[in-house]
Amino acid sequence: MAAFLSAVQFLTIVPVRLKVKPGNAQLGRSLLFYPLVGALLGAWLALIAALCANLPPLVTAALLLAALSIASGGLHLDGLADSCDALAGGGDRARALAIMRDPRCGALGAAAVVVILIAKFAAFTALASAPVSGAAIAFAAATAASRATVIALYATTDYVRTAGAGSALAAHLPRAAGMAVLAATATAIAAAGAMSRLGLGGGAILLATAAVAFTVCRRLMVARIGGATGDTTGATVEMVETAMLLAAAVVWR
Repeated sequence: MAAFLSAVQFLTIVPVRLKVKPGNAQLGRSLLFYPLVGALLGAWLALIAALCANLPPLVTAALLLAALSIASGGLHLDGLADSCDALAGGGDRARALAIMRDPRCGALGAAAVVVILIAKFAAFTALASAPVSGAAIAFAAATAASRATVIALYATTDYVRTAGAGSALAAHLPRAAGMAVLAATATAIAAAGAMSRLGLGGGAILLATAAVAFTVCRRLMVARIGGATGDTTGATVEMVETAMLLAAAVVWR
């Protein structure tokens, strides 16, 4: 339970209070619950969509975008902005890492956040017109799979910083259990798709979209800085989530 609460505390703004500060081992185990917390965020979006079923799709989309951004505390959007500034900027690896530490947001980072939010808004607009049950599957699949990519990233990629929460997460991830969680998440998404109008093919499209987005993000960070950081992890979550929402919107049209 402590590991689950640690995941909730880190990934959302839910005011979770832990009796004891989590140690490194608990932080590592908390990664195993990231897809579950993501699915709960998807359920939150489904509830908003159900309550707004009679509103114009644009209004519903705006509320969904706000609900997701607020619930996650903008955590991954911040990582996206920092990563775009660093990975697309000039200079060597040390310069890129220094840019990520800079709390200021550059033009590239700001533009990336705007583009991602517009893309999500477009996807939410399309999904707002879909049956609530179908939208719920799309939301849960995108939010769960995107958080699951943190496990995949830390299991396959060096963490380039030696300090910070991300370093402890990567170092203490139970890898065998992590692979099992990834498999379970993929199976759940495929099964949910097969039992809905998405069909098995639609579920496969969502999973393939997640895999492609993850692979592209990983290759970019490895080529530029030799591994992952907390910021590039957040950027990966945002990219995978957005790509899956857009894919779901296309499948459901």
